[in-house]
Amino acid sequence: MAFSQRQRLAAEFLGTAFLLATVVGSGIMAERLAGGNVAVALLGNTIPTGAILFVLITMFGQVSGAHFNPAVTFAFFLRGEIGSREGGLFVVAQVAGALAGAAAAHFMFELPIVQVSAHFRTGPAQWGSEAIATFGLVATILATVRFRPAAVPAAVGLYITAAYWFTASTSFANPAVTVARSFTDTFSGIAPEHMPAFIVAQFVGAGIAVPLFGWLLSEEKQRKFAEEPAE
Repeated sequence: MAFSQRQRLAAEFLGTAFLLATVVGSGIMAERLAGGNVAVALLGNTIPTGAILFVLITMFGQVSGAHFNPAVTFAFFLRGEIGSREGGLFVVAQVAGALAGAAAAHFMFELPIVQVSAHFRTGPAQWGSEAIATFGLVATILATVRFRPAAVPAAVGLYITAAYWFTASTSFANPAVTVARSFTDTFSGIAPEHMPAFIVAQFVGAGIAVPLFGWLLSEEKQRKFAEEPAE
């Protein structure tokens, strides 16, 4: 089944938009209902994010590959599975979709549509967390695609659900998400001045995962030696 480039870009835009509407919207709802309990608010943000990833990857996986993430697109570019031109267009669609999704969440909760975050998220632990989170996400995708392609939606959704809790940064693991979250001064936000270091760390994590898992998942070729004729 072949889809046009416009269809693939639309899938990336819509998928990333719904992802951010869920990340930001569930963060707003969770914070309102948690009564100041940060752990409860984070749990209320985590579960919807993992759930929507399962849904969106199932919906759009056969259309665009369901990247919804410039770091994932970068990983497939490094593997030679997407060209630089289409990869660049994917990133534009993802960032635009992310911004639209964050704005939609603000609209639904009657907040100012355009915001700038004041949430500080910086320091070596945060940057390292983002590199590790993105490394793990790309590794999850590559290994699952290699061995159980049908399990990718569940694997990615569950990985991000876990990574929200085992990383100090709560696992953005996505440059488009990071950009959009700098434009929401809500529970899920990140101050714009802290955004670039997160994005660099995310690309570094993806860049390390690709060659490592390219080697790890490659089967060793059996060498066949012709028998030498008997003298």
